[in-house]
Amino acid sequence: MMNETVSKLLNQQVNKEFYSAYLYLDFSNYYERRGLDGFANWYKVQAQEERDHAMLFYQYLQNNNELVTLEAIEKPDKVFSDDMAPLKAALEHEVYVTSLINGIYAVAYEVKDFRTMQFLDWFVKEQGEEETNANDLISKMELFGSDPKSLYMLNSELAARVYAAPSLVL
Repeated sequence: MMNETVSKLLNQQVNKEFYSAYLYLDFSNYYERRGLDGFANWYKVQAQEERDHAMLFYQYLQNNNELVTLEAIEKPDKVFSDDMAPLKAALEHEVYVTSLINGIYAVAYEVKDFRTMQFLDWFVKEQGEEETNANDLISKMELFGSDPKSLYMLNSELAARVYAAPSLVL
């Protein structure tokens, strides 16, 4: 039987991951309205990834005979003043999600829930990649965003991103 606190935190993470998907869809909407379809695509793919992350937590709980409790998903409330703002908000959000994953891991470690720790190992690595990607987008926008031709090239690069489902085995 899973520790009650670990189960509660994993349940909360399901909902946090769904919120992340909503947030990234909101970013996608912003960029679509700005005519930056590549940026919009990037965040649509991010939203798909976050939805799948939620489902991985969902399935893990079910596989461990734990009840999944779905809560209302909060509406994103960010208002952006420029094209850099969503990128910075994404990095801030990924750092926050990393702290959530680390918090669950710490509790699992404390109660010697090695199965959950092993499950979370993938997410620890994934969050490192997510933060790197977010930082890279900010760096590219700082370098190229003020030049229309370079912004066009960056937008084209982001338009080429395609979704790849996670390869985590539960």
